Amino acid sequence: MSGLEGSVAFITGAAQGIGAVTALRLARDGAKIAVVDLEEAATKATVRAIEEAGGSAIGVACDVSDDGAVLAAVEKTVEELGGLDIVVSNAGVTRDNLLHKMTDEDWNLVIDIHLKGSFHVARAAQAHMVPNKRGKMVFLSSTSALGKRGQTNYSTAKAGLQGMAKTLATELGKFNINVNAVAPGFVDTAMTEATAARVGMSFEDYKAQIVSQIPLGRTGRPEDVANVIAFLVSEDASYVTGQVIYVAGGPRA
Repeated sequence: MSGLEGSVAFITGAAQGIGAVTALRLARDGAKIAVVDLEEAATKATVRAIEEAGGSAIGVACDVSDDGAVLAAVEKTVEELGGLDIVVSNAGVTRDNLLHKMTDEDWNLVIDIHLKGSFHVARAAQAHMVPNKRGKMVFLSSTSALGKRGQTNYSTAKAGLQGMAKTLATELGKFNINVNAVAPGFVDTAMTEATAARVGMSFEDYKAQIVSQIPLGRTGRPEDVANVIAFLVSEDASYVTGQVIYVAGGPRA
């Protein structure tokens, strides 16, 4: 895929994992990238990698659960990069626990980052996309949206993002704005490695257990997800909106 030359992409949670790899992929396709994460210092490695590959990027600090911070981050992106054409809402955290052990703090943090944060980003972005009558939004959902033990907060947030994508696709379609969700399965990242540690397993043993249930016989890579996002924000997907695409090595929906 290519053809993103002149576009500006705002990618949250882009300091590492899927977000960082997506930032690199969209930069390779020609987009200028706002690498957005909680601390600007954390964005530097991704920004450097993009620049060393010949792309253009800035680092932007933003707590997506704070509406004012999101508005400021979007405005900085527009001012420094010249516009806003693409949003990838990827920022996320986990606080897994069984329902009777899950605290209000665990619930609120996960919902605020994933669900409220994506709402803030979408609302700020559409203010620039609607007048231009063009834009692409992608929300990062998960196979956990289908239900997963110990993830009441995370599963609820990820299911909510699917509803958000479908609703905004309906609302914003008349402005030529495409809104979709990508739902990864198990992807080899720092977050899934932390999950293995939390359940008391080595990462390799944990992955082996997961792989036994995946039809394609391997875990996902961040690149697998980034490639689908790259398609959805390209003109090749101009007639694709309101969809949830599972990137899970097998049928999951």
